[in-house]
Amino acid sequence: MSWGLGSQDTTIAVIRRAADAAPDALFLDLDGIRTTYAGILAQTMRMANGLRSHGVQPGDTVVTLLDNSLDAVVAWFAINAAGAVAVPVNTAYKGEFLRHQIADSGASLVVAESDYASRVLAVAAGLPEVAHLFCRGAVPPLSTLRTAGLDTLFSDDDRDPGLVPDPSDLTLLIYTAGTTGPSKGCMISHNYACNLARQSNAMSGRRPDETLWTPLPLFHLNATATGVLPTALLGGTIAIAQRFSLSGFWDDVERSGAGMVSLLGAPISLVARMPETPAMLRCRGQVRIAYGAPFPAEVATAWRDRFGARLVGAPGYGLSEASMIVTAPLSATPVPGASGRRGDDFDVRIVDDRDRELPAGEVGEIVCRPSRPHVMFEGYWRRPEATAALLRNLWFHTGDLGRFDADGNFFFVDRKKDYLRRRGENISSFEMETAFLAHPDVHEVAVHAVPSDLTEDDVKVTATLVPGSTLTEEQLCAWSVDRLPYFAVPRYVEFRDELPRNPVGRILKYRLRDEGATPTTWDRESSDLRFVKR
Repeated sequence: MSWGLGSQDTTIAVIRRAADAAPDALFLDLDGIRTTYAGILAQTMRMANGLRSHGVQPGDTVVTLLDNSLDAVVAWFAINAAGAVAVPVNTAYKGEFLRHQIADSGASLVVAESDYASRVLAVAAGLPEVAHLFCRGAVPPLSTLRTAGLDTLFSDDDRDPGLVPDPSDLTLLIYTAGTTGPSKGCMISHNYACNLARQSNAMSGRRPDETLWTPLPLFHLNATATGVLPTALLGGTIAIAQRFSLSGFWDDVERSGAGMVSLLGAPISLVARMPETPAMLRCRGQVRIAYGAPFPAEVATAWRDRFGARLVGAPGYGLSEASMIVTAPLSATPVPGASGRRGDDFDVRIVDDRDRELPAGEVGEIVCRPSRPHVMFEGYWRRPEATAALLRNLWFHTGDLGRFDADGNFFFVDRKKDYLRRRGENISSFEMETAFLAHPDVHEVAVHAVPSDLTEDDVKVTATLVPGSTLTEEQLCAWSVDRLPYFAVPRYVEFRDELPRNPVGRILKYRLRDEGATPTTWDRESSDLRFVKR
């Protein structure tokens, strides 16, 4: 494996090349607002020069708190063109969640929607380094910070500042969820983002003439590095919705002419199960590629059969710190349950609790190390101890469990802390959740442990149902009997209006574990449900 720099790249070099090659080609379609590559480049340089005039220097951090918009895309490229590091913050954040990330980043300049500016001002006393707040929209009448409209951040000068970042320089700080402690900033280099974009194009099989449609928020690495940047590498078009709307999904796909859609989480199943609409029927066969996770087999089949999609599924396995560790080109005939195979970018192993490699077929922790420079995170921002803790024995420890089969196919099993053990048997909460999501009345589900009166764990399913469902807990448990090993059939089932989440939308299983069997929880052992254990 060569360690040469021939494949090293930067985000700003990508957009410069695309604008040089096809200045008048359509790059962005944001709810019908359409912008060419030349237009994006000019806007990028105007903002970059404005940032520099307000004291932003190479290596500085700049926080953005923006909804999906043209300005959100321009801000990322402009911050990089000024030699600085973009820190896109989740727009749901407020209070201490917001204060921590802005303060931890060390940014002196924040760009925010006017609707969110008041949140920044509410914690301004805890942000001693912040000097400027630029508002997209109305400017708050009173402020303890130097506050102005975002339009004033754009310089009249659209010339390229000419800064050339190194591929190892940072393009983004992406903050982790922080379920058990303060969130940490993953340091994402230019080359990491560009490599992930190349992987995304290779795995999806997208053609340059296929518009990508996505509602994913631009404060996530998924939207930027597997949506915006891959599009620029292809010289293609990306249509970005401000948010996901089930009722408007097919109308927007039709309007944009999208041949590929990128979704995450519940929307994948919601679209698969939605009633027919005129736009859906007109779009049959238009979407060739459906890209995202999770994609249970039944849902993938629905996308193929109902909508005519040919390449459907998740493209591999990775996490913010290292993507993609394992890759899988979307295929009409995927290996059932597999997430892919080892690629050229990472050496991937499965190890036990003492970091000893396990043979094919055995479940253990997934560890990896890069096979080339700057294809994974550069560590946690200002947290060398936290970085070192995950790089035990010079391998990055993911905290996830998986296995390889004898043919080299990789299977994700579970988060290490979510893995269950009941009556001497190991149970994957991930595989359990995939099974329950196949029920047409289940909207979202979390499978987790409840302390047992005997030993090890009892299994609980906490779920939300689709609107109008009359499904009972006992009916769902009975449905699962023919679909799960007998030892995995849950003892407890509880339906809720919503599941507890952190500010980035991740289900807080530790809270569900702590709550255990609540007064509204159905208990199989107190019911009349019986089945043969075989």
